[in-house]
Amino acid sequence: MYTTKSLKKLALLGAIGKPLKISSTEFMHHISASSKTAARVLKQLEDDGYISRQLVAGGQLVHLTETGVLLLKNEYADYQQIFCKDYADLQLYGEVITGLGEGQYYIAKDGYMSQFRDKLDFKPFPGTLNVRLNDESAQIRDNMDFMEPLIIQGFNDGERSFGGGKCYPIEIEGIKSAIIIPDRTHYPADLLEIIAPLKLREALKLNDGDEVKIVVKNPQKCK
Repeated sequence: MYTTKSLKKLALLGAIGKPLKISSTEFMHHISASSKTAARVLKQLEDDGYISRQLVAGGQLVHLTETGVLLLKNEYADYQQIFCKDYADLQLYGEVITGLGEGQYYIAKDGYMSQFRDKLDFKPFPGTLNVRLNDESAQIRDNMDFMEPLIIQGFNDGERSFGGGKCYPIEIEGIKSAIIIPDRTHYPADLLEIIAPLKLREALKLNDGDEVKIVVKNPQKCK
């Protein structure tokens, strides 16, 4: 009964970014319950793995775990489906870095290229621009999980199998492009691979370390 409500209150009080010091007496006012119930709720949240808790003088230090944050994100996504038709675009910032050079080989495959043309309405340049997001944008990037991606199917070219992935339409410095995320990737979440109808490094005169602005185009925006 109290799980989601209590996690939301703890998050609003700041227990996601850093440990929050709070007593059961203080917490009871936030969930409209008795002090005894508030203490029991915090203990249950800890037992269920939604929070970590350390008892200290005057209360406890509470911090939402990844499991707790995921529960709230799923709840948030549910409400978006109920109340929202259009979500806001995401604005991300990061710096250009040198990738591993694998993009050209994979993107040029007919099995991928035909899908990119059909689903993105452009023929990608055979290569990717790699961008590492700054810390703030890396957190905002998690909101892409609530967006509907364009699915790229895997295929077999007769010699080997190639895995699928998903694309998110974007604009990078005003140029229509897309983020490509393979189903099987060794890249961390804060590193983006971007495809475009032209070579972005040359078109935007980019060097390693240059900052770029990426706008993730969400087809839905909240009312």
